[in-house]
Amino acid sequence: MALTFSLNSFSKIPKPSPPKTQIFSLLTTNPKTHLKFSPVLKPSPLSLFTTRTCNAKPTINPLRKSTIRCLFTGIVEEMGEIKQLGVVDHGGFDLKIHAKTILEDVKLGDSIAVNGTCLTVTEFDTQLNEFTVGLSPETLRKTSLVELEPGSLVNLERAVRPVDRMGGHFVQGHVDGTGEIVSMEVEGDSLWVKVKADKSILQYVVPKGFIAVDGTSLTVVDVCDDGSWFNFMLVAYTQQHVVIPLKKVGQKVNLEVDILGKYVERLLSSMKG
Repeated sequence: MALTFSLNSFSKIPKPSPPKTQIFSLLTTNPKTHLKFSPVLKPSPLSLFTTRTCNAKPTINPLRKSTIRCLFTGIVEEMGEIKQLGVVDHGGFDLKIHAKTILEDVKLGDSIAVNGTCLTVTEFDTQLNEFTVGLSPETLRKTSLVELEPGSLVNLERAVRPVDRMGGHFVQGHVDGTGEIVSMEVEGDSLWVKVKADKSILQYVVPKGFIAVDGTSLTVVDVCDDGSWFNFMLVAYTQQHVVIPLKKVGQKVNLEVDILGKYVERLLSSMKG
């Protein structure tokens, strides 16, 4: 069976999506300050596919990756909504996302960061404002995408073009690991967020340095090695445009440390040898 393409949309007829699950109830105290959301936490349909067997292929330490296939800035372009996710007929895992800005110049094979995870567009429909990306089992194991379900919101950013401004910092979309939100505190119209992270990630995090949290380029404020945490502050504008304020204490976030720290470490280790 042949598939036809047009300039406006991908002609594959989309399958009916399951009923949308409402997972966020908006609890606003003041529309001019930050927004609070109370998500109903349910097991994700993808969580069944993240357990590795004892015979599984060993994984490579993500902190040692050095090949750059695409580049992002960590400046979120829009928040998309998960429409459908799970196992598909060909045996893989697909994620269908409703978005608008991201689809303005989309092409098959494009790289899009979803909560900071670099994924490849495999299908898109500009009339329905939807696109699909594929997920590998290792991506599900190493990122917080496993917690997603229909209705979840995600940060989206297209890969940087040579003519784009660099508004954030160099982000590869290679998630180094996940952190856990341990506190969220309001100060004026800003929001303090504290994240607990593994020491293997925290060693690359420095005060006033960059870090990508769910694909959002942020400046670290404090780092506590003894407590294994770092924190950052979200101003009112940022709170309105990224998914971090929608999460609750105890939920995971994707973390990617500044690549410059990795290269410095590599250089110093080679000089010692």
